[in-house]
Amino acid sequence: MRPRGISRRLAPGIILIAGMLGLAWQASAHHSFAMFDMNKKVTLVGTVTEFQWTNPHAYIEIDVPDEKGEVKHWSIELGSPSILQQSGWKFSSLKKGDKTTLVISPLKNGQAGGFLNEATLPDGRVVTNGPRQR
Repeated sequence: MRPRGISRRLAPGIILIAGMLGLAWQASAHHSFAMFDMNKKVTLVGTVTEFQWTNPHAYIEIDVPDEKGEVKHWSIELGSPSILQQSGWKFSSLKKGDKTTLVISPLKNGQAGGFLNEATLPDGRVVTNGPRQR
């Protein structure tokens, strides 16, 4: 038979360990931004095909014509909706068919994707990827 005091003494330690494991799992689930060339900026002018207001990151899917008129599809990653709202974004800021200008940090591997730095919305407002940028 177990003495009564053991469970009371162990409970704080068990809660602490569970909390630490939860934080470790959450941190490992979040990817780094090492895939983006944060020192390079590319400006895209195109038509939104989809705006995904999702956690943990929002995305803009955009078709951008090149100098020959050929359209290239780009997938642009943004911060989380809660962070985006702090710089003026709403879930309705972009919709399919909107014309927009995006300034991004491109993928290092040269594929058509990147991380948003700044967007000029159809109404002319300029918004960033969170309150710390600009």
